Amino acid sequence: MTTSSPPAAPRNPPSAAMWEQLFRRSAKPGQSLQSQIRAMLVDAILAGVLTPGDPIPSSRELARQLQVGRITVILAYQQLTEEAFLLSQPRKGHFIHPDVLQGRPTGTAARSARDAAPQAHTDWSQRLWLRPSQQRSIIKEEDWQRFPYPFLYGQFDKELFPTAAWRECCLKALSVMDIHQWAPDLIARDDDSLIQQIQAKILPRRGVWASPDEIIITVGAQHALYMVADLLMREGSTVGIEDPGYPDARNIFSSRTSQVIPITVDAEGMPLGSRLRKLDYLYVTPSHQCPTGVTMPLERREALLDMAQTHDLILIEDDYESESSFDDHPIPALKSLDRSNRVIYVGSLSKSLAPGLRIGYIVAAPELVRELRALRRLMIRHPSTFIQRTLAMFISLGHYEAQLRRLAQAQKERHAALVDAMAEHLPDCRITPVRGGGSCWVQLPAQVPAQALARRAAKLGVLIEPGDVFFSSTRRPGNFIRLGYQSIPANKIGQGVQALADAMRSL
Repeated sequence: MTTSSPPAAPRNPPSAAMWEQLFRRSAKPGQSLQSQIRAMLVDAILAGVLTPGDPIPSSRELARQLQVGRITVILAYQQLTEEAFLLSQPRKGHFIHPDVLQGRPTGTAARSARDAAPQAHTDWSQRLWLRPSQQRSIIKEEDWQRFPYPFLYGQFDKELFPTAAWRECCLKALSVMDIHQWAPDLIARDDDSLIQQIQAKILPRRGVWASPDEIIITVGAQHALYMVADLLMREGSTVGIEDPGYPDARNIFSSRTSQVIPITVDAEGMPLGSRLRKLDYLYVTPSHQCPTGVTMPLERREALLDMAQTHDLILIEDDYESESSFDDHPIPALKSLDRSNRVIYVGSLSKSLAPGLRIGYIVAAPELVRELRALRRLMIRHPSTFIQRTLAMFISLGHYEAQLRRLAQAQKERHAALVDAMAEHLPDCRITPVRGGGSCWVQLPAQVPAQALARRAAKLGVLIEPGDVFFSSTRRPGNFIRLGYQSIPANKIGQGVQALADAMRSL
């Protein structure tokens, strides 16, 4: 580390009031005071509030100004000195390191570029061949956690997240030996330990047996569907989807082919019929149909596989929420009945924990998985191997199994509370019966528009999901909603439904 003296005439350092303001601006919930002080100084340096050579207050003086312990400031200064943000001068104090901004554009250059005469605007509209932002997608409030009654599906539930167990596995994954295994670039491979856990403990629960060369890790189920569509679909491919169905799957497939065929579901999910015989691919959610939640019976699954074999149809099975069943006899996955590698099986590991983890997987024929790995290498190389290793430990220690039991029990209780509350406060609404999962599909009275109800309910602190987006046609029925209970405590469900009833009456 250099010991050169700072510039002889540094500008005046920030005042005491300014330090207090900088400290408040850099404060983050859950951060230690030492981390907040370090963040404050780094932010001030990179934003130009402090420049190379500027002196900073002594540890005693800054501790007094911020009303924190002096040892906290000393430790922050030591860390920043080791990282060359600060320069310690014996008997003089601490200064902003003279080389801290080396390699960055100077403020003068940045201002010159910003203030230069504007040139002709680039017209991107003539270059975009696809506009995903204009597709109909599920939209949820970004600040949904501030609403008292969030009936939203698939969101994080802090009450059910196994914080202690997950932290334990994160720490285990940070051992020296484990770091040496997951830190290198795996290129097209996945963490072997996670593949083994999926093979031995996750798939057998669904009746699926697969070899390692039949499994690939993805950044969630959507990533899986995107890669499958990239490899297999092109203009002219005919793809069947459920209607109502998963909007993201519809949008992904529609970006590859205009021949996306909606097929109206019934009380048992995807119906069998002559329309299926003309398809190249069929996307289905047999365990919990999205969004109705109905389960395809075993007899229909077997008949669907027979039809697929006869008419050379490839099935894409999204087995989301398969682990969340209200009874003790869940129906085996469609993939478990497949004898000719005709089913592409898509699963999620993060949906039962936290959606932000973004970990899913595909089980398919080895030759397809080989190409998926090559395609994924071009996109992201591979998902985070640290998350993969942590999740492998989480599964191996039994935490995932315990989490599934905890989640299933919580969802069963919340579903019962929701059904009872709806019967009491909204008896004119019809709930589609389900055997598990984290949401209910609700048909409102014909004269109640779902979009208007959602806007009115939000004003009372209730968030619901209008069902329009799940239908393929723009002439969709407007009186369906999806009520999720994965993100709302059981003791608030009754109050939330009552508030929803108040919103409906006000319409």
